[in-house]
Amino acid sequence: MSEMRIIIAGGGTGGHIFPAVAIARALQTLQPGTQLLFVGAMGKMEMEKVPQEGFEIVGLDIAGFNRSNIFANVSLPYKLLMTNIKARDIIKKFKPTAVVGVGGYASFPVVRAAAAMGIPTIIQEQNSFAGKSNKILGRTAAAICVAYSGMERFFPKAKITFTGNPVRRSIVEGIIAPDTAKQAMGLQRGVPTVLITGGSLGAKSVNEAIAARIDQLMAGNVQLLWQTGKPFHAAALQIAAQYPGRLVVLDFIRAMETAYSAADVVVSRSGALAIAELCIAGKPVVFVPYPYAAEDHQTSNALALTEKGAAVIVKNADAATHLIPAVLDLLENPDKRNIM
Repeated sequence: MSEMRIIIAGGGTGGHIFPAVAIARALQTLQPGTQLLFVGAMGKMEMEKVPQEGFEIVGLDIAGFNRSNIFANVSLPYKLLMTNIKARDIIKKFKPTAVVGVGGYASFPVVRAAAAMGIPTIIQEQNSFAGKSNKILGRTAAAICVAYSGMERFFPKAKITFTGNPVRRSIVEGIIAPDTAKQAMGLQRGVPTVLITGGSLGAKSVNEAIAARIDQLMAGNVQLLWQTGKPFHAAALQIAAQYPGRLVVLDFIRAMETAYSAADVVVSRSGALAIAELCIAGKPVVFVPYPYAAEDHQTSNALALTEKGAAVIVKNADAATHLIPAVLDLLENPDKRNIM
């Protein structure tokens, strides 16, 4: 095969960015010399995280419809027009062999433009319930890679390939001894550890539920690794000061393989990437699905595990009252943790 030139479009959260990075690294391994270009949304985290992974990225000035402030959408039609023009310009300049869409604001205009220009497009649908954008893009895609069964509800069956979700090699190969991981994360060796993660941006309801009943959680022989996201970071640091040596607070965790290795119990949102990583890490988990995700797909994702006895669900609305008891139940039941 001659040199491949691949555009990977999308981002917004780690759930889109890190599968994209995994795809990029796999392409480099399978086809040395592959030229890669990421396209993201200006102001979103991909513009920082993708270069940190060693890849080039260009940004589109694009945003979604603002439902909370209608007047903020006045410039949206103009932005969409300019975004479509720039997407086509990027494609013309880079001349890709194919374009991969991983979801997020930048995915739709780039993949749609590529399809209109006769360039093969590939959709990487991470969730068990496809979003509206991917359902539209799937009509003209050459292939659609999915992680859950039953996706012919949303896409032409002949185009679907069941691949599972792409996971960074560091997660697959980086699971280490628990005590080594705990020490690396600044925690004590040999102490039961709970990892709290609300995804790359944090989870407000999860953070507030932990903060409100932290004394109950920390009453026993337990320690916390708490990934808060930036908005709650300062408040969590103040709480951590009350539990020196037992509560490590970080706004973002890049070395998630170490965090997973350190954890005896995990509290997590149920985005598709988190689920894929937790399945590989093999950790007992309490899921708190984000209820406002498109078509409530995080609940669908979590049910795929809970129906097999591999996880517990606490509804977002019940987090304040039910989350801590669910975590304590797992900490007190090693047999249940082993089964999960």
